[in-house]
Amino acid sequence: MKAFTRIMGTAIPFLEDDVNTDQIAPMGAGARMSEDYAQTLFQHRRHSADGAEIPDFVFNQPQFRTGAMLISGRNFGCGSSRESAVWTFLAIGVTCIITRSFADMYRENCLQNGILPITLPDAQADQLEAAVVAANGAAPFAVDLVSQEIKGPHGLRIAFDISPADRARLLEGLDDIGLTLKHKAEIEAFEKKMAQHIPWSQRADASSL
Repeated sequence: MKAFTRIMGTAIPFLEDDVNTDQIAPMGAGARMSEDYAQTLFQHRRHSADGAEIPDFVFNQPQFRTGAMLISGRNFGCGSSRESAVWTFLAIGVTCIITRSFADMYRENCLQNGILPITLPDAQADQLEAAVVAANGAAPFAVDLVSQEIKGPHGLRIAFDISPADRARLLEGLDDIGLTLKHKAEIEAFEKKMAQHIPWSQRADASSL
């Protein structure tokens, strides 16, 4: 997983509440999801019944086909736990999602894939949303995880909170496996100790006992 320190680029305004994972990454006919996750993103909402793109849908607008960060509303990522609903944003360059609240599983999937999930209180969210809409993709925004700050045009500066554990794992680029491997020496020492004290547990067929 790529480490996250700071990013700068286009902020995409998708100012809706209760955006669910089926909207973000629709499964369609089942397991035939394309590996081109950029095409999967909001596939059903981006196109009309005849398959044509809907021009005014935000992700079809030229300035918002790619971006560094997404700005959205409350309860973002509700619904199923499908991880592809995170991969679709990575496919268009988004590595930070800023909302008023997240569905818990979606937030965890973001952390597991190197996307920084930021939750802002209403006053700060209002301020950021207004700036992003006014910029309309013409001015860059920045997110700095080291200083825990969002920066934008006209001197915009918004501090954000994140737990020390989540901050550390993103700065180091560690998913759950990576976090576990940080304790490899302790794990190996424990296994060696167990092999000495209860050697029968190390038998290849121990699971069948």
